[in-house]
Amino acid sequence: MDPFRLVINGKKIPTGKCFEVLNPADEKVAGLAPLARKKDLDAAVGAAERAFEKWRDVPEARRQAACMKIASKIEKNAEELAQLLTREQGKPLNGLGSRWEIGGAVAWTRYTASLSLPVKVLQDNNEGRVELHRKPIGVVGSITPWNFPVLIAIWHIIPAVLSGNTVICKPSPFTPLSTLRLIELMNEVLPKGVVNCIAGKDKLGAAMASHEGIGKIVFTGSCATGQKIMANAAETMKRLTLELGGNDAGIVLGDVDPGEIAEGLFWGAFINGGQTCAALKRLYVHDDVYDDVCDELVAFARKMKIGKGSAEDVVIGPVQNERQYDIVAGLVRNAKRKGRVLLGGNPAKLRRKLGEKGYFYPPTIIADLDNGDRLVDEEQFGPVLPVIRYRRVEEAIDKANDNPNGLGGSVWSRNVDKARKIASRMECGSVWINKHGMIQPNAPFGGVKRSGFGVEFAEEGLQEYTDIQVVFS
Repeated sequence: MDPFRLVINGKKIPTGKCFEVLNPADEKVAGLAPLARKKDLDAAVGAAERAFEKWRDVPEARRQAACMKIASKIEKNAEELAQLLTREQGKPLNGLGSRWEIGGAVAWTRYTASLSLPVKVLQDNNEGRVELHRKPIGVVGSITPWNFPVLIAIWHIIPAVLSGNTVICKPSPFTPLSTLRLIELMNEVLPKGVVNCIAGKDKLGAAMASHEGIGKIVFTGSCATGQKIMANAAETMKRLTLELGGNDAGIVLGDVDPGEIAEGLFWGAFINGGQTCAALKRLYVHDDVYDDVCDELVAFARKMKIGKGSAEDVVIGPVQNERQYDIVAGLVRNAKRKGRVLLGGNPAKLRRKLGEKGYFYPPTIIADLDNGDRLVDEEQFGPVLPVIRYRRVEEAIDKANDNPNGLGGSVWSRNVDKARKIASRMECGSVWINKHGMIQPNAPFGGVKRSGFGVEFAEEGLQEYTDIQVVFS
C-alpha cells in the first residue's frame, strides 16, 4: 500500500513516518497518511509566504477563473474522491453521502467563485474621496474535522484563495486521505504554494495556531479544541473564524401533521449519521402531538438501511471512529436510566448482524427526557435523538435556549408567521422553519455563544479572509 504524501509548494512530499487511517466500517486500513513534523509545517508556511507575494496581486477575475477550474477538476474526479471518502469516513456513497458531498463541493466552489470584493466608496465630494479596500491577510491555516472532510476543506480554502490569500490545510487525522487528494488536484490548476496540505496529529494543529507565519486560522470542530486554538493564537493576534460544536434544538408546535414532518425531522437529526455540527440534536414536542410525532418518526426511521457505505443501497453508515462511538454509547447508556427507548439503543445486536467489526450504532430515539439529562445537555454527535415533551411554548423556548451552544435551531408549524416569531427568540446563528440544517452558499453561517464566532459563506464569509484598509485622498 503506497502512502499518501504531503503537498507543499506544488509537490508531493514523502515523510519519514506514516500513520494508518482506518475504515470505520470494518476497522481495516483504508490508507497510509504522511506524518508531518514541525519542519514540514515550516516548509509549508515558507512556500505559502512566497506564493502570497505574487498571488495577492493576481487580478480578481483570474482568481475567480482559477476557482472555477478547481470546480471542474473536482467534478472530473468526483467518483474517485467519493470512493476514497467513503473508505476513510464511512458515510454511504449514495443518499446524503459521499457522492452528495463531492457534488456539494463542486457547487459550493462555483458559487463562491462568483463572489467579488469591490472597492467601496464611502465618500466622494469636495471634501475628498474615501475608499474601503479589502486586502488579503496572508497565509491562512485551515484545520478541518472528520465529518465532512472534502466539503469543509472547500468551505475554508476557496474563499481564502479567491480573496488573494494562500493556504495550509491540516485535515483530521481520522480522515486525511480525501483532503490530501483534493489538494493534489487543486495543485494541478493553481500556482505552486498557493494551497498546501500537511497531515498529522493534534499537536500539528496547535503548532499552526501559534506559528508566526500564519495570519489567520479557520477551524471547524469541537468547542474544547476551539478554545485551545484561541489560546495558542493569542500571542500572534491571529484572525480567527471558529465554527464550533452545536446542540441544535427543534421546537415542534401542536398544530403540525406528524406524518408530514417525520421525514424532515429524521434527516435533520440523522444526516451523516448525526455527525453534523448543525444537526437536530434535541427535539421539543408539544404535548398535543408528542406521541404521534414519536410514532411517525420511529416508523420512518425503521425504513433506513444501515451498513457499510460501499453498499449502494445503504443510507446510514457507521460512526466514524471508536472514540466518538464510545461517547455516543455512553450517553445512551445514561439516557436509558430515565428515558424510554423507542428505537435502537442496542449496538451489539446490529454489529453482530453486520459482522462484528465496524463502529456501527443503530439510529436511536429516546423519549421522555428533559433538560438536565446528559443526552439533552451534551452534544452527542451521532445517530441518537432525545425527544422532550412540553406544554407551553414559553417553556420550550426557555429550554431550547438553556444551553451554552448556539449554532442552529428550528421551528415546526403549519403557521409560518407564528413560527417566525418563535424563531426570532431562539439563541442561535441560524434558524430553519419546517426543516433543519439546510445550509447554502449564499447565506452566512456561524454560531453564537460557545458555538464560535465569525461566519462562513456568502459575501460576509468571504470578507472574513480580509483586512480593511481605508484610503483617503
